Amino acid sequence: MSFAAVQRILGILLTVFSLTLLPPVGLALLAQDGAAAAFATAFALTLGVGILSWLPVRGMKRELRLRDGFIVVVMFWTVLSAIGALPFVLADNPHLSLTDAVFESVSGLTTTGATVITSLDGLPMSILYYRQQLQWLGGMGIIVLAVAVLPMLGIGGMQLYRAETPGPMKDNKLTPRITETAKALWYIYLGLTVACGFSYWMAGMSVFDAVSHAFSTVAIGGFSTHDASMGYFNSSLIDMIAVVFMFLAAVNFSLHFVAFRHRSVTGYWQDSEFRFYVLLLSIVILITVLGLHFTETYDDWEGAIVNGLFQAVSIGTTAGFTTAEFYNWPGFIAILLLFSSFVGGCAGSTGGGIKVIRVLLLVKQGLREITRLVHPSAQIPVRVGAKSVDSRVVEAVWGFFALYVASFTVMYLALASTGLELMTAFSAVAASINNLGPGLEGVGANYADMHDPGKWILCFAMLLGRLEIFTLLVLLTPAFWRK
Repeated sequence: MSFAAVQRILGILLTVFSLTLLPPVGLALLAQDGAAAAFATAFALTLGVGILSWLPVRGMKRELRLRDGFIVVVMFWTVLSAIGALPFVLADNPHLSLTDAVFESVSGLTTTGATVITSLDGLPMSILYYRQQLQWLGGMGIIVLAVAVLPMLGIGGMQLYRAETPGPMKDNKLTPRITETAKALWYIYLGLTVACGFSYWMAGMSVFDAVSHAFSTVAIGGFSTHDASMGYFNSSLIDMIAVVFMFLAAVNFSLHFVAFRHRSVTGYWQDSEFRFYVLLLSIVILITVLGLHFTETYDDWEGAIVNGLFQAVSIGTTAGFTTAEFYNWPGFIAILLLFSSFVGGCAGSTGGGIKVIRVLLLVKQGLREITRLVHPSAQIPVRVGAKSVDSRVVEAVWGFFALYVASFTVMYLALASTGLELMTAFSAVAASINNLGPGLEGVGANYADMHDPGKWILCFAMLLGRLEIFTLLVLLTPAFWRK
């Protein structure tokens, strides 16, 4: 393990990230909203830390190993979360405490969408833009973006890609070269963002709102420029545009790549994970809409369908946008929506949660064990589509699920031990580890009233969910540090 090589990578990545603070500087100067000094200071500090980290080890050319990749990914996300909090601390509006600033930064970068800010409509335009930009950068993973340029700097990128990219099928590459893979992912990501922003603008949003919400929609983040979130626009057309792009962003991006390359959409329905994703989401939508109608939450079918469809897709994909106070809906609907976020999006998407492919494998493994009770001697492989899944992959999925449940339980108990109401604690941890954002009860609207110890626990939960458990927890094992 080479800490000098890790330090060099971190220095380069921090230097690159500092450049993303320049657009908010320009916007603050253009809008004269008073936040230019905060962003300029944050830019100078980030650039300075990056250069000072890089200079002492600039001559280090050693190739990264896999363990180095894990350290870079985890350290970069933690350091970046701290750096990303600077504008919130330095700005006059909002002038957040260190805990709140880090919480907002972690929430943005992990595309969770939980916020401690209660008066969004009164914030400077540059601050609003910056929050959306954090989510957009975190959506695909800024590490994957860096992978596209690292080879030009003489640094191999496959180790970073494997440590960052989620899902049991993550070693599959779209193209033979990892650099081209990262570029392909970002071209698709950028294309969806442009299409989403243009659609919002055509539907009646201002240019600023269209760009801002396109950032958080395609990132499946959930941050908005308004306190009422998507409900601010009061437009069924805008709601349906959001539904379409949230759905697309939660699909495995390799399917988008194949569809674009072959100019055909048949590959989507041939994918087992996609079919299971559509099935689960359809069931949640149907139950939600029927539940809203028959409990008379809405007076007519239109209200139940539009709001039920939007919230089911938003919560199910872990986007977290809202058009209504869903946490005040009938209890079984609110709980159903919260539990749907545990499944989340597909592997290789910007969605959070356990991921659809893992849930599918768990279901297939469970059905196999039931069949074995009837036919003990039968050899029954677990199949995804026409292919048998290696037993090591199934074991890894069960291991992931066990760690997911254990991590959730520990953090839930830790949060409950601070005196927080049980449903609030449960939903807060669920919304954080699933990178969802809005919870139930006390954290339905925002997290402003959460005490500081609780916010730090939830920051850890958000990072754990974004890095998919293994990447973060592997650093806590003694075996990782042995030579």
